[in-house]
This record gives sequence, C-alpha cells and structure tokens, in this order.
Amino acid sequence: MITIEQIYKALSNVEEPDLGKDLVTLNMVKDVEVDGNNVKFTVVLTTPACPLKDLIRNACVNAIHHLVSKEAVVHVNMTANVNSNRKDAKGILPQVKNIIVVASGKGGVGKSTVASNLALALAEGGAKVGLMDADIYGPSVPIMFGVRGERPQMVNVEGKGMIVPLEKHGIKLMSIGLLIDERQAVVWRGPMASSALKQFITDVNWGELDYLVIDMPPGTGDIHLTLVQTVPVTGAIIVTTPQDVALADAKKGIAMFSGSQINVPIIGLVENMSYFTPAELPGNKYYIFGKDGGKRLADELDIPFLGQIPLVQSIREGGDDGVPAMISGDDATKLAFIGFASHAARSIAMRNANVAPTKIVEIFV
Repeated sequence: MITIEQIYKALSNVEEPDLGKDLVTLNMVKDVEVDGNNVKFTVVLTTPACPLKDLIRNACVNAIHHLVSKEAVVHVNMTANVNSNRKDAKGILPQVKNIIVVASGKGGVGKSTVASNLALALAEGGAKVGLMDADIYGPSVPIMFGVRGERPQMVNVEGKGMIVPLEKHGIKLMSIGLLIDERQAVVWRGPMASSALKQFITDVNWGELDYLVIDMPPGTGDIHLTLVQTVPVTGAIIVTTPQDVALADAKKGIAMFSGSQINVPIIGLVENMSYFTPAELPGNKYYIFGKDGGKRLADELDIPFLGQIPLVQSIREGGDDGVPAMISGDDATKLAFIGFASHAARSIAMRNANVAPTKIVEIFV
C-alpha cells in the first residue's frame, strides 16, 4: 500500500536544478493524495515561465516509480507561485514581487521593443505583469501597445488620489506619453523628470504584480539613480546589439548597476537584432551587425546570456502598428521572445533564492 510519507520521501530525491535543493525542502510539493495505486500531487514552481517544467515533472514520476512502486499511476499538477526576495518594509509598491529594469548603455538597440515583448511573454506564461515606461523624454509604450491618445483614470485609494494604469493584452501600462499630448516635447530638467518617475511609482495603483518591468531611458543618468533610490530593484536586464559600439556602452550600463554604489544584480544580457532573416528565406541568417557579440560579452563578464532576438520586419511593423511581436509576429519571433523571457524568469528565480535582497540605494554626493 502506497503512503503519503513514501511519496514525500521519494520526492525529496528530486532536485530543483536551478536552486540546488530538493522539492520537499523547498516546500514545492503540495496537496499529495493517494488512492490505491493512484498518486496525485502539485509541484509549485517559482515562475510560470519555468523552462525546466517537463524535466521536473518527469523526474517526479521516475522517483515514485523507482523508489515507491512501478505500478503507481502518477498525476503531477504543475502550477507556479512567483518567488520574491523583498525584505523591505514595502511602503512603496507593496504588492509587487519583482521590480525588473530593462536598460541599455545607448539608444537605438531596441530596448523598448525588448521590454514590451518581455512583459507580454511573462504574462503569456501566467504571471501578473506591469510595464512602466520610464523613458520620460522619448516614451514608446503608447505607440507599441496602440494606446496613443488614451488617458488613465483616477481613483480614490484610502483617501489618496491614485492613477489607474491602462490595461492592454493583459499588461498594466503607464507612460508619460499617456499624460501629455504626443506632439508636445518634454523639455524638463533632471529633477522634474525624476519627480515624474517617482509619481509613476508612488501615485499609480499597480496592484498585485509578479513582475513590474521598467523600460529605462538609454544611458546612465538621473532617472536610473532616482529609481534605485526609490524602490528595491530586483535586478537589471541589459539590452545590446552585436556591434562593438553597442557592446562598449552595454558594458558601462552593467558597470553602473553592478558597481559598489548601486549594487543591483544583473539578471542577464539579451542581444537584439542578432541576425536578419528575410520572410521569403526563413531558414537563412545574415549577421549584419556582427555575430555573437552579446554572448561573448556575457561570457567575459560572467553574467547570464538570456538569448538572441532576430531582426525581422514583423517586429518593426508590430511596434509601429501598436501590436507587439508577441501578439502579431511570426512563430520564430515569438519563440525567440518566449525563450528569452523563460531564461529571464529563471535567472530572476535563481537571484531571489541565492542573492541577498536588494536595498533601496543611498547615494551621498
């Protein structure tokens, strides 16, 4: 007769590959039921986008067949509860588990495209996701999500007026482009831009989120410093293209976040516009900007390499038409973004399990 205790003992031999501990120790096994030879339980993953889902499921079934009974009929329900490592008082963004910045050392590398499709790919995996456009001077999110001209509403939350983010394709959105006329240039000094960013954090009712993805402006400046001084950033994803000039600036962005003053973990590096694939020749790859520059930089700096995004017409068209590639793109493009998002989610889960919580940064000048 199979017992619940036998099931737990068998599953204590199944290791979560990224976290380096067994499923029982990590409290990832729930709702174990035994009825004769029928065994049923739930494995709670650390992210819905876990690329190791099938590997873990098969390991669980094999453990029970080898250590309990070959006759067992095993039903494994896979679910997810995104992990978080926030240890702050949560006075700001209290229901947001992970705050992820998407940054680049220079403009023109497709950072907003990457941030938008990352948010969509995470949401497609079942996560609750928000996207904050922190590029005050050049907001792109309203165009990319087809919400130009729309305005967010205000609600009263515990006596305070709060902005309600727009929702599109299951993503909560906020951008300076939703508050001003798009024909109007934002001619602000640094303190005014920083003040606007703080409002997006403190005066927007983001609600409960697994990931808040923040599309940062290019470079290393006031907005970046304001953000890390306002909220505990879980980690940074750096976007580059393969050519040397972009890699040099990406290295500066990595140095800014990982330096001793700021000390925000690097979730990983993603290479955009890695190769060109014509629609009529889907099997061909043309390395217009060089080959594997991002991968070499990630190896050099010993940070995770999260993937390569191709340069295809559907990505550009989707951004211009207000329907991002994750919604309207071809299968190869979607797979590239889904793979990137899966690696990013995996890297975030490992960061939360193995690295000390990020604190709000105090910078003295």
